[in-house]
Amino acid sequence: MRLGILGGTFDPIHLGHLRVAEEIGEELELEKIYLIPAAVPPHKETRPITPFRHRLAMTQLAAQESPMFEVLDLEGRRQGLSYSIETLREFHKIFKPRPILFFILGVDAFLEIKTWKEYEKLFDYSNFVVINRPRSQSEALEPFLLSLNVGFDRSDKEHTYAHPSGNVLIYKEATLMDISSTQIRERVASGKTIRFLIPERVRAYLMEKGLYRTDESPR
Repeated sequence: MRLGILGGTFDPIHLGHLRVAEEIGEELELEKIYLIPAAVPPHKETRPITPFRHRLAMTQLAAQESPMFEVLDLEGRRQGLSYSIETLREFHKIFKPRPILFFILGVDAFLEIKTWKEYEKLFDYSNFVVINRPRSQSEALEPFLLSLNVGFDRSDKEHTYAHPSGNVLIYKEATLMDISSTQIRERVASGKTIRFLIPERVRAYLMEKGLYRTDESPR
C-alpha cells in the first residue's frame, strides 16, 4: 500500500492543504492520503487552539472533496502531545505487512525537524515529501538535510535523497496557494468573507459553530 500522510493543526483546514495533497497523491500514485489533525501540537504558539472535535469535524468535511482523502483521529485518541514519530509507528501497526508511507510537509516545517521528538528515527518509518512554500529558501534544503547526520545521500533521481533504510526524501514543487489558517481566522474575526479559501462545507460548519468570532464562544 502506498499511503500519504498530511498532518497539521488544521485550524481550519483550507484549500492550500487539499490542493497539495491531491497533487502529490496523483503524482506519486498513492492509494490514499490520510489527513491527521494534531490534538495537542508540540510546536504551536501559545494562542488558544480550537477544540479538537471542531478541527476533526472540519477535516472530515474537507476530506469529502476527494475520493483519495481519508481522516484518522489517531492523535485525538492519544494522551499528551501529538508527536509524528508515534503516529508513524501507529501506521505500521494498523497497515500490515509493511505500508509504503509518504509523509508530506512544507519545507518550512522540515527545516525545524531537529526539534521533533526522535527525529533521527522518523526516516526509518516513512518516505518524506518536502513541498516548496511561497517565499521559501529551497537552496537551504540540501545543506540542512546533510547536517542531520542520519545518512542521507543524493540519489540518481532529481531532487531525491536516499536514506539507509531504503526510504527517500523527495523535494517537490506543487501548485501553491498563498493561504494560511491564520489569515482565515483573522478574516472571520473581522467579519470578512472566506469564500473560495476553504471548502464550502467547512465554511458553513465554522460559521454555524461560531468559530473564530470574537463575539461568540464555540458551540
